[in-house]
Amino acid sequence: MTLRPGILLRGLSAGFVLQLGIVLISAAWPGTGMAQKLVDPNGVAPEYRAAAEKRRAEQIRLYECSKRADIAKVLRRDRVAFINECLDK
Repeated sequence: MTLRPGILLRGLSAGFVLQLGIVLISAAWPGTGMAQKLVDPNGVAPEYRAAAEKRRAEQIRLYECSKRADIAKVLRRDRVAFINECLDK
């Protein structure tokens, strides 16, 4: 029985490609770890507190409009228009 390095190398590279693909997919998977956190106005410097309060209010409005879109079962393709219209109100 002779050792063929080409077959061994091909088997290792296929396993490596599979493992690399799994790592990339799990890293790119959207989940709670990727969610944007609400800004805490008390956690920023005093000179930036007004901007942080404004950003937090904007984030809350966006969250509420997203929740309304979920409740209304808006299609994914129409979701941006629905949320923009909700934010304009």
